[in-house]
Amino acid sequence: MTVRSKALMWTGIGLCAAGAVGLVVGGVLDVQAADPWASVAGSVAGLIGLALTIYALMGQTAAGAVTASGERSIAAGGSIGSAATGNGTTAAAPPSMPPSAPPPGGTVTASGDRSVAAGGDIGSVSTGDA
Repeated sequence: MTVRSKALMWTGIGLCAAGAVGLVVGGVLDVQAADPWASVAGSVAGLIGLALTIYALMGQTAAGAVTASGERSIAAGGSIGSAATGNGTTAAAPPSMPPSAPPPGGTVTASGDRSVAAGGDIGSVSTGDA
């Protein structure tokens, strides 16, 4: 959990606690006056919660940064079934493997010549010349 998501979570918890305290105090002091305030407080809390949720979701990325900077290098945010970087080579058919999701927010980098990197599984790779 990132610092930003923790801050958003604690902000939401604080708003819920403040709303609960306000409703209890309003209910103890004057039930008739608490009714319209409860409607307004519920609407505002719902809108703030929706805004915080959208803000938190917009900042998340599935695979983070995926870069391949070396000559003939391959990088993928998810799984790679079969890859070949050499001259005249082909990668063998990959074994049957279940799909895997990339790590959330992870960085996948293939920086050397003919390097291969994946955020998930790699089935079959050939990096040499035939």
